[in-house]
Amino acid sequence: MKRGIVLRLFLLTSGLCLFLIAAIFVGQTVFFERFYVHQKVKDVKTALEAYEQGSLQREVDGEQAAKLEQDFYERYNTWVAPLDAMGYLKYTDDFFMEIKLDQVDGDSAFSGRTIKVPLYSFINVEDFYNPNPFKEPWIKEGQGIAIEGLLMNDELVIQRMGRSVANLREENQLENRQMVNKEYEVVTRYASPNEYYERYPGILVKGTITKLRIPEGAAVSRYTNQLLLERIQAFQADLLYGDDPNTDAGRIMDYEENHVKYKIFMDPVQDAGGQPGYLLAVTSLQPVNEAAGMIKDYYIYIVAAAVLLVLLVSFYYSRQITRPLLRINRTAQQMAALDFSEKIPVTTHDEIGDLSRSINELSERLHTHIVRLEQDIEKEKQLEHTRKEFISTASHELKTPLSVIQSCLSVLKDGIASHKREHYFRAMENEVQRMNLLIGDMLELAKYESGTYNMEMDAFYIDILIERICAKLAADMEKKQLRLHSSLQPVEVIGNELRIEQVIVNFLTNALRYTPEQESIFVTVTDEQDRVKISIENKGGHISDEQLEKIWDRFYRGEPSRQRSTGGTGLGLAISKKILEMHGVPYGVMNTRDGVLFYFYLHKKNVG
Repeated sequence: MKRGIVLRLFLLTSGLCLFLIAAIFVGQTVFFERFYVHQKVKDVKTALEAYEQGSLQREVDGEQAAKLEQDFYERYNTWVAPLDAMGYLKYTDDFFMEIKLDQVDGDSAFSGRTIKVPLYSFINVEDFYNPNPFKEPWIKEGQGIAIEGLLMNDELVIQRMGRSVANLREENQLENRQMVNKEYEVVTRYASPNEYYERYPGILVKGTITKLRIPEGAAVSRYTNQLLLERIQAFQADLLYGDDPNTDAGRIMDYEENHVKYKIFMDPVQDAGGQPGYLLAVTSLQPVNEAAGMIKDYYIYIVAAAVLLVLLVSFYYSRQITRPLLRINRTAQQMAALDFSEKIPVTTHDEIGDLSRSINELSERLHTHIVRLEQDIEKEKQLEHTRKEFISTASHELKTPLSVIQSCLSVLKDGIASHKREHYFRAMENEVQRMNLLIGDMLELAKYESGTYNMEMDAFYIDILIERICAKLAADMEKKQLRLHSSLQPVEVIGNELRIEQVIVNFLTNALRYTPEQESIFVTVTDEQDRVKISIENKGGHISDEQLEKIWDRFYRGEPSRQRSTGGTGLGLAISKKILEMHGVPYGVMNTRDGVLFYFYLHKKNVG
C-alpha cells in the first residue's frame, strides 16, 4: 500500500511538472523569440507603409515633423526619420545655419555662394541650452568660420568647422564624426592618399555665419536622440561613398549597442513633390510592454493545456486522497492562522501517517521560529519607516516650489497685480529651476547608489582643476567680500576629473554659503608621499557634534532652519560622499579653531 501511493504520486506529480517545465522552456527558447521578432518587424513595416503614404505626402516644417515623428514613436515605439537623396535629415529648417562664403582654396566655384548647413551633424542641440561653462560658445550670426570638406557628387560635404583654419584641429572645433571616421576607413582602400583625394577632392572654405536657427519647444526633442542621429549620419556616409549598393530596395538590418538589439529599416521613398529620398527607422527588440502584450497571446495555449491537466489531476486527487487529508487540511488551516496548539493523531504507518508526523514536527518548528519571524518583521518595519521618511522628505522638497508656482498662477489668472507680471514669471522660473536641480541631484545620487555605474579614472593635475574652479566662483566670493587663500602644489593625481570637480565645487559652495561676509576661505593641497590631501576651510561658526554625524545624509542642511531658501538641494554632500567612496579614498569634516574644515584624499600618479 505504502509503495503504491508513493509510486502513483511520484509518477503523476513528476510527469505533470516536467511536462509544464518542458513546454514553457521550449516555447520561450524556440518559438517565442522568433514569434516576437517576426511580429515586431511585421507591425513596423505596416506602420512605415502607412507613414509613407500619409505623413510623407505632406509639406511640413521642422516643428510639425517633430510632432509626426514623436506621435509615431509613442504609437509604435519606433524612431523614424525622413532623409533626402543625399542622406540629410529633412525638415531641419529649425536647426541650421547659413554661411556666406568669401574665400575658397582649390575651387573658386564656391566663392560668394551661400550654403545651408544642418547643425545636427556637428553639435548636440543640448549644447545650446546647457553650454559648457569652460568653453565660450562661438556659433553666432556674424561670426567668421572656416570649413573643411570634400567635393562629392559636385556638392560640398562638410567634415569640420572652426572659427579659423588653425582652429579646425583644436578641441572646440565642430566635426561630423561619422564622415571623418568613414574617410579614415575609405582612404586605406587606395594605393595612396593622393589617389583618394583625386577621387574626392578636399576643399577649404572661409566665410561668415549670416543666419542661425535653433529649435524651441517640442521641436528640440527631434534632435536629442543621439542613437538615431548617429545611424542617420552613418547611413549618409555609406551612401556618399557608395558603400550602400542596395539603396533602391527596402532593407532591414540588425544593430546592437550597449547590449541592446535594434532593427533598422531603410526604404527608398518619394516626397509630396516627387523628390527621391529615404525613410530610416530604428526600433528596439526589447521593449517590456510590447513583450508582455505578446507573451499574453502566446501563453493562451500553455494556460489552456495546463488547466486541462490540473482539472484531471484534481479529480483523481479528490477521489483517491481527499478523505484522509481533510483532517490534515483542517489542522493546516489552523497553522496558517498561527494556531499551533492542535496536533494530528497518527493512526497509520503509510505515507499519510508519515505526513501527519511531518506536519506535527513542522508545527513545533514553526512555533519555535515565530519569534525570529517577528524580529524580522520588526526590522522590515524599521526599513519601511526609513523609506517613508526619505519619500516624505523628497515630497516636502517638491511640494514647496509647486505651491509657489500654483500661487503665482492663481494671481496671474485672477489678474491681480498685473504690473508685477514679470515678477511672478521670474518667481515661477526660479522654482522650476530649483525643482530641476533637486530632481537632477536625486537621479544622480540614485545612479551612484545603483551599483552599476562605472567610475572611469584618469590622471590630471589637481592644482589646475582647483584654480579653474576658484576662478569660476570668484564673482560669488566678491559679492560677500570674502578672501580666498590658496596653497596649491602641482601634483598629478588619479581620479575622475569631472566628478572630483563636482566634489570640490560642492565643498566650496558650502563654504561660501556659511562663511560670514569679509571672512576668509582657505584651500590647501598637501603632498603626503603616495597621496594628496585636499582641504577646504571656511572661517565662521562651528558645526555641532550631532550635525557632524548627519551632514552627509540626504536632504540634510546644516543651518538651524533647514530652509530651501538658503540655497542648494540638500543632496550635494550626499553625492560628494558617494563619489569619494567610489574613488576608495578617505574623506571627512571637522571643526577647527575658527571654523569648519572639509577634506578628502586622492592617490598620486605613479611616476615611472
